[in-house]
Amino acid sequence: MLDDFLLRAFLGGVGVALVAGPLGCFIVWRRMAYFGASLAHSALLGVALGFLLGIDLTLGIAAAAILLALLLVLMERQRALPSDTLLGILAHAGLALGLVVLSFFETLRLDLMGYLFGDILAVSRGDLLSIYGGGALALGVLAAIWQPLLMATLHEELGRAEGLPVFQLRLALMLTIAIVIAIAMKIVGILLIISMLIIPAATARCFARTPEQMAVLAALSGILSVGLGLWSSLETDTPAGPSIVVAATTVFAVALALSRLLRRSPV
Repeated sequence: MLDDFLLRAFLGGVGVALVAGPLGCFIVWRRMAYFGASLAHSALLGVALGFLLGIDLTLGIAAAAILLALLLVLMERQRALPSDTLLGILAHAGLALGLVVLSFFETLRLDLMGYLFGDILAVSRGDLLSIYGGGALALGVLAAIWQPLLMATLHEELGRAEGLPVFQLRLALMLTIAIVIAIAMKIVGILLIISMLIIPAATARCFARTPEQMAVLAALSGILSVGLGLWSSLETDTPAGPSIVVAATTVFAVALALSRLLRRSPV
């Protein structure tokens, strides 16, 4: 029984790492960490939406994240406020609104800590299907737009001159991030998912020589972090989700030290 439950937890973490690693590379390259955090904060509103409409919570989270991404794209066209200010407003408004809506469900017994910090040890076979199904969709979208998105990321103005649909590519990236946040919530929770998107990608950047290498190394770093985090959680009786993030941070610190020792510059 214990072995089966551990296997599901590890497989769930691997599924998230496989898609979060490559996607996180674009978040690092485009300096979108705050955007990812804003989407993650909106996930609690998605939980409230799921309960309100009586739909699967993953679908509710995806809907809320997609709505926030679309709203941000539209609001970025105005010049009255900078993007980071808009992100701050939307992030905290989404989190607060989600808590307010959930407070109206007086008979609802909600494990808020589970949603905020995840519960990878409770991953079911159904959750695995959602994680790998949603992950395959996200990876498929990312693979389809990889080259034009990479060009637009490295030099947006040149991409426009080459006729690339820069706005559509940015929107596709945002929506893909929203999907990944929705499927990963079960693993590390709303407040920690952005760590799985950023830290493995930052680790891979220490050694990668090409964008493709960085994507592969980011996925491998995420898988290693999941394994180490689960092991440390079992050994020390600490929360699994935060333990995975601590493991990812430790792997990053070691990678950064090694890269400096070997005098290798990040790409």
